[in-house]
Amino acid sequence: MKSLVFDTGPIISMTMNNLLWLLEPLKSKFNGEFYITESVRRELVDRPLQTKKFKFEALQVLKYVSKDVLKVISSNDIEKKAQQLLHLANNSFKAKGHYIKVVQYAEMESLAAGITLNSSAIVTDERTTRHLVEKPDHGIDRLQKKLHTNIDINNDNFNQFKKEVQELKVIRSVELVTIAYEIGLLDLYTTEKEKEILPDLRKTLLESVLWGVKLQGCAVSTEEIDDIIKLETQLSN
Repeated sequence: MKSLVFDTGPIISMTMNNLLWLLEPLKSKFNGEFYITESVRRELVDRPLQTKKFKFEALQVLKYVSKDVLKVISSNDIEKKAQQLLHLANNSFKAKGHYIKVVQYAEMESLAAGITLNSSAIVTDERTTRHLVEKPDHGIDRLQKKLHTNIDINNDNFNQFKKEVQELKVIRSVELVTIAYEIGLLDLYTTEKEKEILPDLRKTLLESVLWGVKLQGCAVSTEEIDDIIKLETQLSN
């Protein structure tokens, strides 16, 4: 069966923008499974439930985990693959003689689950993870600019990492909310009375959800948002 594997970021972004309810109709439209890993569940539910600040957000996510809208997946194969990817990624780039820790275990566990399940895509908002999958060589330039120093590469580890993730596809929360907009899931915010108050309501709605997920951590540029709005406006005219 088709599947998407969600990293922590997109779920947090959708929760903070009151868009988590989109998961259920999106999953129905996708006609496949939505998965999170054990590490992601801990980051989204277990740890926040021990806090006062994020407890309510954790309860919102727990609802969809309990309903199996988000299924928690774990296996020895996923854990082994995650450890391998973590080692390769964090032992690929050196600055001033020391390896740079570029990724966390939970991110690699999501990639490992996607590889193991042969998923349609990984859903992640994290720029480094996305670049490592989609544009691994571009990530080197970004690291050098960020750290203002030369980066040495362990080509054996780096090339092995690229080989492991080469079949993965990545989408972000910005793509999810755009799809939701396209198939009419957000139309409840565009009643006739609201259109009388705000004639450009649909464009404003799309702009608001795109900027909402960006400001909650989705790695999307202003130019990308402008292009999406322009394209969707043209399609609706």
